[in-house]
Amino acid sequence: MQSEKPDDFAGSPDGFERLWTPHRMVYIEADRPADHDDEACPFCAAPKKDDADGLIVHRGERCFVVMNLFPYNPGHLLVCPYRHVPLYLDLTDEETAEFTKLTKEGIRALQAVSAPMGFNLGMNQGEVAGAGVAAHLHQHIVPRWGGDSNFLPIIARTKALPQLLEDARSRLAEAWPKN
Repeated sequence: MQSEKPDDFAGSPDGFERLWTPHRMVYIEADRPADHDDEACPFCAAPKKDDADGLIVHRGERCFVVMNLFPYNPGHLLVCPYRHVPLYLDLTDEETAEFTKLTKEGIRALQAVSAPMGFNLGMNQGEVAGAGVAAHLHQHIVPRWGGDSNFLPIIARTKALPQLLEDARSRLAEAWPKN
């Protein structure tokens, strides 16, 4: 019996290896909450759980910090208001102040835990701007290190992460700046 070669299968050989990540389908196929649907919103659901189950790093009075379930890098945090609002302009002055304070504290906690070389901070406002959950405002705090981006995200749309979410959450919660 002759063994089969890759060239015997459908398609054209392109020289690429494939790294299959079927677990990402949960994110790709997930329903996104409508602007008014706080029942289906993951950012409304997280604070109703205990910290470990909700991946909550810190709870403030008006806003909270949660681990990104689909992180770009280890320690990727999200700062969210408790209120289900889609836009930064929808925040009250008090929410805006705490949102900013928690962003700064998140950076300090990440510096203490993992000494990143830099950060990406950002909000995608609206689905057209790339917001995965456009109905509930959230700001990303992404720690960055030299060489943390390689061919996987570009070619395979895959990110290798060396740390479990719960391990990162525990370390960050423990290192959270005390007021």
